[in-house]
Amino acid sequence: MTDEKDKQAGWKQKILHEMTEYWINFVYLAVVFFAFTSYRRLILAEYQVSYFHYGIAVIEAAVLAKIILIGEAAGAGRKHEDKPLIIPTLHKTIVFAIWVVGFKVIEHMIGGLVRGKGLAGGFHELISEGWYEILANGLVVISAFVPFFAIKELGRVMGREKLRALFFRSRVGAGSGAPHE
Repeated sequence: MTDEKDKQAGWKQKILHEMTEYWINFVYLAVVFFAFTSYRRLILAEYQVSYFHYGIAVIEAAVLAKIILIGEAAGAGRKHEDKPLIIPTLHKTIVFAIWVVGFKVIEHMIGGLVRGKGLAGGFHELISEGWYEILANGLVVISAFVPFFAIKELGRVMGREKLRALFFRSRVGAGSGAPHE
């Protein structure tokens, strides 16, 4: 009976952990994508062009948050975790950016099927967005991923609790605030 309760508690902990990770990923990405969407909106407003694609930013953040969870569960990007933090940070940024490209292609191809244009029609829609749009989206994703994975790597090395304490708990009485060695 105890083993069954332990398994049930283990599943609950795992689900809670996964949901927490998902929401942390989602909130971070949503904030970044909202910022870039706002930037684009303000630039286009100079030319009297309306741009209110905040819904797309939310959907993209939700999808990317899930892609990151899937990739982490699959062990993507773990190759250089014993090297200086810049290496695994940049490696994970590149690996997950490639994952994003792959999922974006699949998303457009499925969209093409749903709209009756077929797989090739969906891929053609992606390409017809234009290279500037595709490159700009890639730049946004990479810009979002570098600090994202840097913080995740810090948490992995230092411990999540210590990192959380550094960011979210008062350090009054810690002296001058200088790092301790």
